Amino acid sequence: MLGIIGGTGLTQLENLKITRRQIARTPYGEASQPLVFGELAGKDVVFLARHGGGHTIPPHAVNYRANIWALHAAGVKNLLAIATTGAIANDINPGDVVLPHQIIDYTYGRKNTYHDGIDLPVKHIDFTEPYSANLRQLCKQAASNIQQALHDGGVYASVQGPRLETAAEINRYEHDGATLVGMTGMPEAVLARELNLHYAALCPVANHAAGRGTSAHGIQYEELSTKLELTLQKVRILIEEVVRIYQVGKSY
Repeated sequence: MLGIIGGTGLTQLENLKITRRQIARTPYGEASQPLVFGELAGKDVVFLARHGGGHTIPPHAVNYRANIWALHAAGVKNLLAIATTGAIANDINPGDVVLPHQIIDYTYGRKNTYHDGIDLPVKHIDFTEPYSANLRQLCKQAASNIQQALHDGGVYASVQGPRLETAAEINRYEHDGATLVGMTGMPEAVLARELNLHYAALCPVANHAAGRGTSAHGIQYEELSTKLELTLQKVRILIEEVVRIYQVGKSY
């Protein structure tokens, strides 16, 4: 089954024909909201809003372990996450959608493994390629089918939040090789890998990062909200096409 995690601004899938909701209790606590099961583009999917249905859970307080465990327990094998970002690189702009291929983790204090030697034995997983190549290819094919622009590749800087970054921090991330910045990419990606889920992220770009472009002297929240909603409309269309061409039973 394909799982979809909705990020900032995407607390529901408009065209999802909901069949049931299931409270998700796990060994790691409750997920952000009940799992929403339904049919989209003729396929069964399960949806989870990362920040809760009312977007009340900040990035650093999301129970990532419970969320990923709940989706895994529900039968999800392939997981597509939507993660709103800011643009660092010059060739990425608000309104774009990016399909990252790498990630750098700047978060701290988050429970970022199941294998902590307490619940499960210590295990060192390979994380050279943090995103599923095949699931990324599915996203690229979907974008091509509907002739939607998609940035193929990007380095996601996952930061702590909930505050936005300083211009100096963005300079640092750029120096490290990051091309976009967000707050929820980790530990979500690594937890999915620990449970052998095929995971990829679609990143709508809401704004230029601090010190860049239209955010050179500060981030304008009114403009950010407007641009994000327009971008999410593109993401919703893209998700539906991903689901339409998704092959049930295939491991991506």
